[in-house]
Amino acid sequence: MSMRLELVPLSVSDVDRSITFYRDVVGFVLDHDVSPGNGMRVVQLTPPGSSCSISFGVGMGAGAPVSNLHLVVDDLDSVRAGLAANGLDVSPVQDMGGGVRYAFFADPDGNSWALQEISAGAALPDPAS
Repeated sequence: MSMRLELVPLSVSDVDRSITFYRDVVGFVLDHDVSPGNGMRVVQLTPPGSSCSISFGVGMGAGAPVSNLHLVVDDLDSVRAGLAANGLDVSPVQDMGGGVRYAFFADPDGNSWALQEISAGAALPDPAS
């Protein structure tokens, strides 16, 4: 059996503001912005290098903000600095030990994100335990 997570729907209050945030501040690629009719609008953006996208729009149903979505990065300091230079309020880097580090941010609607770096030598749990 094969399963792939390819789309995470987000609840947003202002579609255009969210496009600007994710595309211009965070650096996601705008894949689709379509209005199929009946007042519906569907937007899809993808983080660079990811096979999983986010989606939001109008007429897609509203829900609670999504918490703690992870964006895995190779160089947390560089990514964090680039996002901060774009005006993003991103937390200081937190070293969790064992080669795992995080920084956190949220979009204007409270959907929260973790930037995660796991070093090549990070201790992974033994699956036999």
